[in-house]
Amino acid sequence: MTIALHEARAAAVDGEVPVGCVIVRGGTVIARARNRTLADRDPTAHAELLAIRQAASATGSERLTGCDLYVTLEPCPMCAAAISFARIRRLYYGAADPKGGAVESGVRFFDAPTCHHRPEVYGGIAEREAGELLRAFFRERR
Repeated sequence: MTIALHEARAAAVDGEVPVGCVIVRGGTVIARARNRTLADRDPTAHAELLAIRQAASATGSERLTGCDLYVTLEPCPMCAAAISFARIRRLYYGAADPKGGAVESGVRFFDAPTCHHRPEVYGGIAEREAGELLRAFFRERR
């Protein structure tokens, strides 16, 4: 999560919502990303999607079985679906997102009967630091 927080801080410096993500396989980081929706002019350029694309390229497979994903904010519905489709083994996230989250908030994507793969989920990892990054970012913009 330390690397994901580093990515989130870098996103904030770039003017992006400070969300960072890391994918680990066998104790080795195989992908790391930060939000790039503004830089890429792409509403799907969330940290999780960018990291999943990197990891799929690195492994040569669209299935990331045996991989763990660390992200600083609870994934949205789009990212939760991508995590499921990629067959991520474990999801670790920092701050909860009551408005936009889809894991333990909102639609609870992994609890839906149509969800084909449910990763193990661990929330609240470095929650205070991740939450403060987000609060500070939005406080500066108001």
